[in-house]
Amino acid sequence: MLDINVMATPSPAKSMGDPGITPLSPTHILMDSEENEPTRHPYVVVVAIDFGTTSSGYAYAFTKEPECIHTMRRWEGGDPGVSNQKTPTTILLTPDRKFHSFGYAARDFYHDLDPTESKQWLYLEKFKMKLHTTANLSIDTDLHAANGKKVKALDIFAYALAFFKEQALKELSDQAGSDFDNADVRWVITVPAIWKMPAKQFMREASYKAGLVSRENPDQLIIALEPEAASIYCRKLRLHQMVDLGNKTALNGYSPTENVGMGMTQAKEHVRRNRQSRTFLVENVIGELWSELTEGDRYVVVDCGGGTVDLTVHQIRMPEGHLKELYKASGGPYGSIGIDYEFEKLLCKIFGQDFIDQFKIKRPAAWVDLMIAFESRKRAATPDRSNPLNINLPFSFIDYYKKFRGHSVEHALRKSNVDFVKWSSQGMLRMNPDAMNALFKPTIDHIIQHLTELFDRPEVTDIKFLFLVGGFAESALLQQAVQKMLQGRSRIIIPHDVGLTILKGAVLFGLDPSVIKVRRSPLTYGVGVLNRFIEGKHPPEKMLVKGSTRWCTDVFDTFISVDQSVALGETVKRSYTPAKPSQQVIVIHVYCSEKESVSFITDPGVRKCGTLKLDVSGTESPAARREIQTLMQFGDTEIRAMAVDVATSRSVKASIDFLSQ
Repeated sequence: MLDINVMATPSPAKSMGDPGITPLSPTHILMDSEENEPTRHPYVVVVAIDFGTTSSGYAYAFTKEPECIHTMRRWEGGDPGVSNQKTPTTILLTPDRKFHSFGYAARDFYHDLDPTESKQWLYLEKFKMKLHTTANLSIDTDLHAANGKKVKALDIFAYALAFFKEQALKELSDQAGSDFDNADVRWVITVPAIWKMPAKQFMREASYKAGLVSRENPDQLIIALEPEAASIYCRKLRLHQMVDLGNKTALNGYSPTENVGMGMTQAKEHVRRNRQSRTFLVENVIGELWSELTEGDRYVVVDCGGGTVDLTVHQIRMPEGHLKELYKASGGPYGSIGIDYEFEKLLCKIFGQDFIDQFKIKRPAAWVDLMIAFESRKRAATPDRSNPLNINLPFSFIDYYKKFRGHSVEHALRKSNVDFVKWSSQGMLRMNPDAMNALFKPTIDHIIQHLTELFDRPEVTDIKFLFLVGGFAESALLQQAVQKMLQGRSRIIIPHDVGLTILKGAVLFGLDPSVIKVRRSPLTYGVGVLNRFIEGKHPPEKMLVKGSTRWCTDVFDTFISVDQSVALGETVKRSYTPAKPSQQVIVIHVYCSEKESVSFITDPGVRKCGTLKLDVSGTESPAARREIQTLMQFGDTEIRAMAVDVATSRSVKASIDFLSQ
């Protein structure tokens, strides 16, 4: 419960958006779940979109047969050595900025363009990370295409979502034999758990723009957190659907200590055989693994994707098997694209930063080719590999380098002091395995450091299982590092087809969003208010005298504290009153901090992060002082607000905006 000591006396509130608001009735209540259930639109199907940094895809299930999860049709133009159940997150716009294609189709078309033409086209990849790394994300945030030109991020994300909407509806229509109505679809979009509110809201805005759902019906879209989705799916696992690294007894008939990669190879074989069906039966019974978990057991989900790594700690609540989050989501931008950056740094070291920068702009399609060639070799890296890895250099790389420098690529390699990368006469870079493993090291070190810190926390003791999920979890180097760090403290479980774990879990989440009952707040949230000034307690410079009353300004009224547990549907209740009777809109600034206890909105580390808007137009009431009661929910994947005019019991339009800073 929040303990807030505020005088319940009205304050002479000043102008709009001013911290001259006093909460009239600060209480923290648990709502009855009955009145909290909105009237449900009977959706026919749940479609989840996993919008990843490196690859994306969708899956769906009909609400009538929730145990059948269908993953999307196979994409054309897969890569060697990469299972193309998902498509690369790449997008191509025509020179006049119209959407052209997405995924493999975009990549192949871009690749086949003449170099003079390709400079005009706008090609984007790995752009999702921009939402995580941009400090002051807004609707107007830009992205850079491969040719260096700027485009609006919102447009790109909306194009991508519109593409998936079209693909999914087309597949559903083909199945149904008639046009499938978008109103019958509940959409789920997955985002990393460590994303801040602006990034989640950005995804929602892009969905509105893409026509996935309308602003009038926001509940048709659910934002799901990637590791939560993985967690929900992992509960359903049967023993034949995973590899158990921590178990000395052979699973699939091999001993995990002999060879980490072996089990994954067999797993991939198993998956490939079952690929044709594309339909996963999720047994409604709880998976065998789960039957080993009892009330109160804890497990960690480590979601290693292309862009981010997300760590989530969950606890089981029996008998229904509901989940409770034990510690706020942590992690960082340590996904597998970090390895690509290390490769790029290596190329700069050998051929010069100036050349690489020029080459990317002058021959963007060839650069994309080089990175695709690297990608397939990256997947061949294992801890015990002894033979070198060959990476094809595109002809235009060799050609352009000679023009640029006046000597050959071979010469550059000889005179660079990088001794573990050699030139082979077939026009390839030969990397010895240690060189490749060195490219993985910084990224894997970050992940291991994070895991070590997490396991050192008091909340994170007695972890029964560690689920390793996400595309990067397939890496034997990462698996070995995690095994080494844990030293048998918990069992490491890797689901088969690990890249689709989140997608399937997101579908299950869309079918039953209430499965996660308790979450942890990632930040401390609150607003600035006026309190009665107390000598000795409040700093004198915060004193404000109005009439005969002395007030203390800038007091931080905490809605919720960092890492505080919040139940689904739990609300924080506050009452506000308009400064003037004629006021149409009340604007209240929302502040946040990573610290647990905050006294004033001016404290170090406190920043304005959003605005709460109450539209009180048309609610003029005879009461001398209007009271608007606001309810905020923090227990969901997004923060929500509702408001009511107390005198008339009429609903007031309330919204929280984290984007327009």
